Amino acid sequence: MNKVLLERFNAVRKYTEQIFKPLATEDYIVQPIDIISPPKWNLGHTTWFFETFVLEKYDPAYKTFHPNYAFIFNSYYNNAGDRVTRHKRGDLTRPTVQQVYNYRKYVDEAMARFLKNIKNEVAEELIVLGCQHEEQHQELFWTDLKYTFSLNPLFAKYDGDLPLVETVEQGDTKWLKTKEGIYEVGYNGDGFCYDNELEKHKVYLHDFEIANNLVTNQEYIEFIDQGGYQDFNCWHDEGWKWVNDERITAPLYWQKTNGQWMNYTLKGPKPVHPDEPVKHTSFYEAFAFAEWKKLRLPTEFEWETASEKINWGKRWEWTNSAYLPYPGFQKAEGAVGEYNGKFMVSQMVLRGASIATSPGHSRPTYRNFFHPWERWQFNGIRLAR
Repeated sequence: MNKVLLERFNAVRKYTEQIFKPLATEDYIVQPIDIISPPKWNLGHTTWFFETFVLEKYDPAYKTFHPNYAFIFNSYYNNAGDRVTRHKRGDLTRPTVQQVYNYRKYVDEAMARFLKNIKNEVAEELIVLGCQHEEQHQELFWTDLKYTFSLNPLFAKYDGDLPLVETVEQGDTKWLKTKEGIYEVGYNGDGFCYDNELEKHKVYLHDFEIANNLVTNQEYIEFIDQGGYQDFNCWHDEGWKWVNDERITAPLYWQKTNGQWMNYTLKGPKPVHPDEPVKHTSFYEAFAFAEWKKLRLPTEFEWETASEKINWGKRWEWTNSAYLPYPGFQKAEGAVGEYNGKFMVSQMVLRGASIATSPGHSRPTYRNFFHPWERWQFNGIRLAR
């Protein structure tokens, strides 16, 4: 019996249900845009992961809960079979919320039995991956719910305890120097990491300086007030097209009311606090702000090399690095190999973590990645020169 892994599994599964509990039944189903998944689907998908990759493959005694749930709750794993089109996840009223919770209970009980007799290292590794995967979906719960609630004219609020605590005391901004030289980047430890953090390798960096603090709301307001969104010189061509096509004039969730910037939060609209790190910015906006300041964004390798010196963990931080494989990167065989590798195109790397990241789910080598226009995550800006 792997007692430690069982405790880890139970803790992750319990926390997911804890943060979902305050929702009304109607909240579980809504999907306003294709990048947002309904809470009900997230509950089912994280359960399907353990059923499909662990129980059905390694537990001969396991009986599948429902033959059609794999079609509903598969996300993007082509090797695992067909699935509902992503933007249609919110169209399904069945299975009901209660039926999905019944599914979770059934799989959790089967996993508990399996873990009591587990003797398969590959299965153990997949369970660890499944726990990490579910923690990613815990963060997606917050970001997806915030987007969905923000569209409600009743200013919907999350009624439970909200762990997304903001801290505004960054102190004075200082420039931290790193000397030119050869540095090692990538994961090199005994714990868990994703395959995109491998292999550890050497990079050559020129002299650079990086800000110890993130860009604040007040600094970003100055960019807005001085015409940053109207100055094409600050923007990539794609970013300039995006700004004009989408009529972007401020970070996501910001709205000016009676001369004051307001910000939608999961506890309702709040005034924008000038000293908080700016959030919900796209890569396009982060790049434009840096251009306006006559500075730049750090590369992901500069960020990782300087990570011990800087204050990180409040926002996912855009870097000026495309999401590409490291030297020596290898995709796993089968569906698990689809987890990261097939997304290494047209996306930018973010480093760090955010206030929505689950506890213990961050490390300096973690490589998050999103398309440059995406900003519903808690994305922020750090400058370099």
